Order: sequence, then C-alpha cells, then structure tokens
Amino acid sequence: MLKSRLEDLYNNEIRPRLKEKLGLENTMQIPKLSKIVLNIGVRDAVVDSKTVQIAADALKLIAGQNPVKTKARKSIAGFKIREGMPIGTMVTLRRRNMYDFLDKLINLSLPVVRDFQGVPDKFDHRGGYNLGIKDWTIFPELDLDSFSKVYGLNVTIQTTAKTDEHCYELLKELGMPFKKKK
Repeated sequence: MLKSRLEDLYNNEIRPRLKEKLGLENTMQIPKLSKIVLNIGVRDAVVDSKTVQIAADALKLIAGQNPVKTKARKSIAGFKIREGMPIGTMVTLRRRNMYDFLDKLINLSLPVVRDFQGVPDKFDHRGGYNLGIKDWTIFPELDLDSFSKVYGLNVTIQTTAKTDEHCYELLKELGMPFKKKK
C-alpha cells in the first residue's frame, strides 16, 4: 500500500526527533495523528434545504471522500430549527486520506491565506487542535464559479498526545505554521 508523503516523513524523520525532543522512553508514547474531522455548518439550511447539498458537494471535493449530512439534535424555536432537520455536513479522515489532506492544507491552502499563523492556544486539552477557516475557497480543487455561496470550515485534528505541549510539538514538526509561543 502506498504511503502519503507526509506519513513517510513522519515515520522516518519526525518520530525519532519527537522521541528525543519530548524525552520519551517508550516509542508507543510518541504522539501521532489519529483522525481529522472537517465540518461545515450551514446557517441558511433553515430557509433553503439545497444549501446543505451544495456544502456537501464542496466538502466531497476538499476531502476526497463522501461527507455525511448532520441533523439537528433538538428543536430551537428562536432559530426556526426542528429536530432532525439537516443543518450541516461533515467528514472524518483517517490513515492515508488524513495525511494527504493535512499535507495539502499545510503546503497549499494555508499559504494562500494572507499572514496565516495558527494560534497555539486552540488546543482542546484532549490531544486535539481546532482550526477555523472562514472561506473554503483557499482549497485549489474548488471551482469558484460552481458555488454561489461560500461557507466556513472547521478542521479538527485529533492526535494521541497526552498533553497540549506534545500535540503542539507534533503539529509544529509536521509543518503547521504557528505563531511564536509567548
């Protein structure tokens, strides 16, 4: 089975560096990526249910696999949302797809965003990092003319790291552009 370029880099160069840098004795303690979840919430789905399909089509192009439509868990009268109404779309990436997407995100999409610097305090204290992208047009596979509306995208990178510091070091070694820690 073919490995992703980033996965190869992780296994051959980053793992030994992380083990030394973090002072870990056991190789099983070295943090690694476990999954990446992409999520688009569609605010306009209340008015027009076709917008969820538009977001799902875009997410399919971005992720390279079919997304799942998410539904409201409970009714909220103030927002005119009923239980079971489709309000977004998501996809979970694992193994090769995960490494391919992260490689594309770090090396192609984020450099397009002017002065992008990841904020090092967006960790969720469970080995994950959340990244909000305001405009999905930064991804090269999307044709801007095919989509009438642009939505934001939430990227959750889940790792096996036990601490935020270990997660930060892993993502920094993989090439994520972070601001300098104070």
